[in-house]
Amino acid sequence: MNSDDIARRAFVLGGLALMASGCTPAIRRLGEPVSTAFAAAPDRRYRRRYVRYEGNEPPGTIVVDTSQRYLYAVEPGGWAMRYGIGVGEEGRTLKGKATIGRKAVWPSWTPTANMIRRKPHLQQYASGVPGGPHNPLGASALYLYRGGQDTMFRLHGTNEPWTIGQAVSSGCIRLTNEDIVDLYERTPVGTAVLVI
Repeated sequence: MNSDDIARRAFVLGGLALMASGCTPAIRRLGEPVSTAFAAAPDRRYRRRYVRYEGNEPPGTIVVDTSQRYLYAVEPGGWAMRYGIGVGEEGRTLKGKATIGRKAVWPSWTPTANMIRRKPHLQQYASGVPGGPHNPLGASALYLYRGGQDTMFRLHGTNEPWTIGQAVSSGCIRLTNEDIVDLYERTPVGTAVLVI
């Protein structure tokens, strides 16, 4: 395990310990009410769990079910690790097949031109946000590619865990930081992804 993995795990575990003690270190946007910064963790039904998997995809495939708000890491013998996810707002999500073309720990984030057009306040981040706890991509990101090209869609962590189970993102699939760390470790570059 390298130092980035250790730091990432320490951040995730430290955050969980602080949440349990009632001292949640939340990141707020300027002008956001304090009450939303300390919102609850995801609903229990979106907790990571090992489940039976009835689909036809081969082991090693990631299946993202945007309507049910679950991501499945398919394993042998009809099983999968299931994660709760947050998805893109209506009409803003990738559908179909992709592959994991790249992975990053504490990735930097730059809003796309389309995101800035829809949400002009994001212009302030046009030069990018470095990786870390304040970054919207969270502890890790898996980059979705098609035909060798970056689709600009990601499977990534979030510093807003209460959004898991909702349609709130600009199209990417978000998991809790704890879950993206787990998925990141299970997922090699080249993994097949199916978004339905």
